[in-house]
Amino acid sequence: MRVRNREICFENKVLVMGILNVTPDSFSDGGKFFDVNAAVERALQMEEEGADIIDIGGESTKPGAVPTSEIDEVRRVLPVIQKVVKHTSLPLSIDTSKAEIARCALDAGVSIVNDVTALRGDSKMAAVVAEFSAGLVLMHMQGAPQNMQEGPTYTSVVREIHEFFQRQLCVAQQAGINAEQIILDPGIGFGKSLAHNLILLQQLSAFKDLGRPLLIGPSRKSFIGEVLQCEIHQRIMGTAAAVSIGIMHGATMVRVHDVAEMVQVVRVLQAVCDANEEIN
Repeated sequence: MRVRNREICFENKVLVMGILNVTPDSFSDGGKFFDVNAAVERALQMEEEGADIIDIGGESTKPGAVPTSEIDEVRRVLPVIQKVVKHTSLPLSIDTSKAEIARCALDAGVSIVNDVTALRGDSKMAAVVAEFSAGLVLMHMQGAPQNMQEGPTYTSVVREIHEFFQRQLCVAQQAGINAEQIILDPGIGFGKSLAHNLILLQQLSAFKDLGRPLLIGPSRKSFIGEVLQCEIHQRIMGTAAAVSIGIMHGATMVRVHDVAEMVQVVRVLQAVCDANEEIN
């Protein structure tokens, strides 16, 4: 896929998107990379570990999170983006649902907008993405971060998300965003119960007929903790299992905290999927 002036190749490759939260309150690593220099150092470390894309976010979207003002969000992300782009050739993504934050980030050199509201949070977002010919991640979320885990319900979680993607793809294209610039994310952990998350991983291939790359973000999520009865920083192996299952069912990008470990998982899965039978 071509975003802005660069190619991001999904052909026969699963990409690893490294998470860089420059927030004081994210569920897993809040505050750890709040300092600009610490954030830049982590970005460069993720590149060394094999990340293909770095996703920078300045607003927590964990369950119950309090919204961040535009002023605070831009103060968090812009200095990091401005420094990171000088030191890496990797494409950068901005994790935001605000059009003005996206514009500032794109002006600073970001290539992709990762919108957890799938263009529903800000009526100006689609126009900004179209103006810059940026990549766009459309993610499904039932509700908002403040209430999304308060009893999420679906008649059929796969069917309803499939229909949601169809609608939002139309919205994006009507705004002038080329379908080839779009990535779809079913939003694991965003307005889903344990059962919903497991079903989505099991049936991820149901979204392949939409013809767009599929991104999953199971990293350290609470559903893994529910299955394993473990705390956030004990979920690396559970994340590895979820990543593996997702790839086997059609994921072409994984969004993770533990880049070095998940790069290994992805490379082994890729090798298995690409293997040809040899007859001696």
